[in-house]
Amino acid sequence: MSWQLASFTLLALALLAGFAWWERSRPSSRTVALVATLAALATLGRIAFAALPSVKPTTDIVLIAGYTLGGAPGFAVGASAAIASNLFFGEGPWTPWQMLAWGLVGLAGAALARWRIPRLPMALICAAAGFAYGAVLNFSTWVTFTGQHTLAAFLLIEGQAFPFDLAHAIGNLVFFLAFGPALIRALRRFRARLEVVILASLLMLLLTASVALARTTATTARQLAYLHSAQNADGGFGGGLHEASSQLFTAWALIGIEATGTNPATFTRNGHTPVSYIESHLGQLQGPGDIERTILALAAAHAPLHNLVHELSYPRQVNLTAFAILALKAAGAKVPSPAWLAAQQNRDGGFSFATKGDPSDVDDTAAAIEALIAAGGPSATIEKAVAYLRHARNRDGGFPNEPGEVSNAQSTAWAAQALIAAGAQPAGLAYLTRLTTRSGAVDYSPGVSQTPVWVTGQALAALAERPLA
Repeated sequence: MSWQLASFTLLALALLAGFAWWERSRPSSRTVALVATLAALATLGRIAFAALPSVKPTTDIVLIAGYTLGGAPGFAVGASAAIASNLFFGEGPWTPWQMLAWGLVGLAGAALARWRIPRLPMALICAAAGFAYGAVLNFSTWVTFTGQHTLAAFLLIEGQAFPFDLAHAIGNLVFFLAFGPALIRALRRFRARLEVVILASLLMLLLTASVALARTTATTARQLAYLHSAQNADGGFGGGLHEASSQLFTAWALIGIEATGTNPATFTRNGHTPVSYIESHLGQLQGPGDIERTILALAAAHAPLHNLVHELSYPRQVNLTAFAILALKAAGAKVPSPAWLAAQQNRDGGFSFATKGDPSDVDDTAAAIEALIAAGGPSATIEKAVAYLRHARNRDGGFPNEPGEVSNAQSTAWAAQALIAAGAQPAGLAYLTRLTTRSGAVDYSPGVSQTPVWVTGQALAALAERPLA
């Protein structure tokens, strides 16, 4: 039996045991309603702070639920919040691990219920819960995505994840100090008197979280509005406002629009849409790069691919090979072996535009990560590439094209999507938000507005947390 099969078997048994316990406890309808409300609050709290990697009030809410309501309700709140919030962030092999991790946080809260713990010690316990949650997720990465199940490999993952776990812990401490004691008092009153009036307090917290979520989604709304204003009469997009349409800019705009869940057919000018523009200008495609990008755009819009898959051919070049794999994956076609691409990894863990030995860069490393994941490439190769991206990140939260350079929105968008595809904590989303102007255009870098349609489309896809394939 493999490590993955054994771990997921034990994981499934643990989750089944937890939910069976919750069912056998025969909770009252009021308790079920309260647990559902807390799970919704924990879910919304995670979504509301999506732009701040690892910072979320979810862990605090789950721990408080267990502390005030008991182990079974605490487990139910944590596990339900994990699976519900991933409807927004994306379901995957990490979901059951998150369900278990937050479920255990709820159980830990219940174990503390015998003591009246002061505010500051409880805040520190919430911070510790953040590290414990991270340890479970790091263990899942070690089991699922690595081929070397050694202590050294696990400690390496722990070390790489420490900044994210630290941010999670600090966020937990701050959130508890802000609202933890009030929520505990409210839930204790509910448990003692079974008063439904307590839901008013929870709804107030829910409203506060909704305001934060509205501010986050306002960024993507402005970006969509900008793209709509930049659309030309022929349905396509140029490099900026009033610039002639091209396949290049139209494809990236279309990918960004679809990533947000927006129907691209709603983007019309004179009866023309981005899809109709691309379809009427297929004769302009030159070379494999154009074909790959167009397949990704049309597949994202669920539009016909017009035999483009059969026209696809590519030389052995990292960038073209990576995007060919992504295009074929998006088209539902057979994906070639990733062996050649994996062999092009440089010693620093990154990939270059062309072949092994050329300098690594963030953009092509990110594309290689997504392609290797899509093709089932070696987990060790993917981990090294992810580590390269994390090391390349600048202090401003963004990513440069090459380590040591100034951050830019394009490289940040590529890196964020690659980390999301790898199941790692997304990074760079707050940086992209800061670069979004009042008009909705995303500057290339601070103070530099350059090819905003291209950049805005890529930023939209990253902020929507949607990998390319």
